[in-house]
Amino acid sequence: MVGLCLNFLGISGIIWERRRFGAEEVTVSNLDWSKCDAVESIPGKVSGAWVFKDTRTPVQAVFANLQAGATVDEVMEWFPVTREQIDAALGFVVQSLEKEPSYG
Repeated sequence: MVGLCLNFLGISGIIWERRRFGAEEVTVSNLDWSKCDAVESIPGKVSGAWVFKDTRTPVQAVFANLQAGATVDEVMEWFPVTREQIDAALGFVVQSLEKEPSYG
């Protein structure tokens, strides 16, 4: 297990993890974003990428900036997203990574 601890939102201890279970690697990129109410994917809108609702801001862009060291406040300055949207997406990631994968 490889973990990168990001300290943002004033919460120390949120862990951005990559886990390898057998041949399957679970990352932020391959989560089932359809279960996160803060984001949407609409064909023809940003090529169908997962974006924050009511914006054209890709989820991947926000997470890439956070991973690179940007603060949530900086991300909110650069992109039209709210703290609530970012909190919801981060909560979804943490919750998703805590679940054990199912092996059909």
